[in-house]
Amino acid sequence: MTNQSNVNSEKNYYSSEELQEFKEIILQKLEKAEENLALLTAAVANEGSDISDTAPTFKLMEEGSNVLSKEENAKLAARQLKFIKDLKAALVRIENKTYGICKVTGKLIPKERLRVVPHTTMSVEAKLSQSKR
Repeated sequence: MTNQSNVNSEKNYYSSEELQEFKEIILQKLEKAEENLALLTAAVANEGSDISDTAPTFKLMEEGSNVLSKEENAKLAARQLKFIKDLKAALVRIENKTYGICKVTGKLIPKERLRVVPHTTMSVEAKLSQSKR
């Protein structure tokens, strides 16, 4: 009988109330991520860019700097897009009631980890074992 009580005490899913808490965290992060993406996209488009100095060397240096900044912003925008995609996928897992279950071990990912990295699909142990390969 002790085996059965041990099985019942170890949850393998989060309750609706717990999922709602995670959903709110994800929605907040998603809103902030979309705002950041809009800023990065505007920076890449370089809206309102104007080089007012007429010295040719200044223009050349400024244009080179702008290209480098655009490349950096484009990389950041790509990372932000991936983050948004991952957050939206986490929302789908919440709706499916599969959120918070490690895709490697099948065990619940600790709440503390999910609060910090709400889009994760792996426990710390699974992530560390994967990075050793």
